Amino acid sequence: MGTSTSGASSDALPGVSYVMPVLNDVTHVRAAVASLLNQDYPGPFDVSIAVGPSIDGTNELVDELSRADSRIHVLENPVGSTPSGLNIAITASAYPIVVRVDAHSVLPPDYTRIAVETIQRTGAGNVGGIMDAKGTTPFEDAVAAAYGSRVGLGGTPHHVGGKEGRADTVYLGVFRRDVLERVGMFDERIKRGQDWELNRRIRSSGSGVWFTPELRVVYRPRPSLSRLARQFFSTGMWRGELSRRFPSPNTLRYFAPPVMVLAVTVGLLLGLVGLVQLAIGTPAFALWGFAIPALYALIVIVAAFALRGDLSPRARCWLLVVLPCIHFCWGIGFIPGFLLLASNIAAQKYEKGSGSSVHPAP
Repeated sequence: MGTSTSGASSDALPGVSYVMPVLNDVTHVRAAVASLLNQDYPGPFDVSIAVGPSIDGTNELVDELSRADSRIHVLENPVGSTPSGLNIAITASAYPIVVRVDAHSVLPPDYTRIAVETIQRTGAGNVGGIMDAKGTTPFEDAVAAAYGSRVGLGGTPHHVGGKEGRADTVYLGVFRRDVLERVGMFDERIKRGQDWELNRRIRSSGSGVWFTPELRVVYRPRPSLSRLARQFFSTGMWRGELSRRFPSPNTLRYFAPPVMVLAVTVGLLLGLVGLVQLAIGTPAFALWGFAIPALYALIVIVAAFALRGDLSPRARCWLLVVLPCIHFCWGIGFIPGFLLLASNIAAQKYEKGSGSSVHPAP
């Protein structure tokens, strides 16, 4: 471990517990764990990895990492979901600062030091920063460009940056344990968007959520179109569920993708009706419906060639596919989520498969 540039002694610094849920992440988990061991924070720490039922060699890899360093502890997460794994890891650890880590993330060496200093300076219950998506292939580069743009994910500060200050939510998060325990930790019934929901409870409890652009975490995007589609359909479904359960003025922006999906669908149907009218020789006013999907296609094409000048030609071509994939899968998922289906499915799975010793938050 390096020494802190702040000059504080390790005895004066709070201990840190890194908590990481892992499921079929053999490709990325080694780099994620290495980034924790290479932090320049001089205080004591441990690493708790909650492993779900994996079939790609993840279990064997984390066991190997644990044998190589006694500070790494491997825990079983029989449910396999992210919130249950986080709760298991948090409960098994003990230090007063809890750092959430994603298996797809790589923390910069100064991450923990800056986060702890920010907590001590602001008194916030949770501190976080920017999800700095970076790809290793042209497809992943395209996904990363979409993540970091307003056209892709809407331009929230934890994706595109912004000024330091209070926020609704942040990427990952560095928490005060006493605040986590007081608000009930992660709700295991919420499979995606659990960060936002937890931060809502933290804010309601009187403890702030603090965003600082000094914290940037490298994130590795999904490596294939099918995995990206599944990710965003699930994300959209749970965002629909959370928007219905916890409406607020900020909720309105989440309706943009489903409204776009419905508008494009209606436009296509009207256009097809217009083609039928044209074929039978009647006035084909409905052909104007094609203007809606044509306008959307134009926006995607302009965005694909305007985003980030450092993209390769192949990555820019992939953007023509990635942007609609994100928009449509998210928007289509939002609709059943908003209509109660997400919570019903989750409740059934939770009743059947929950082997966690931690109960969901109220």
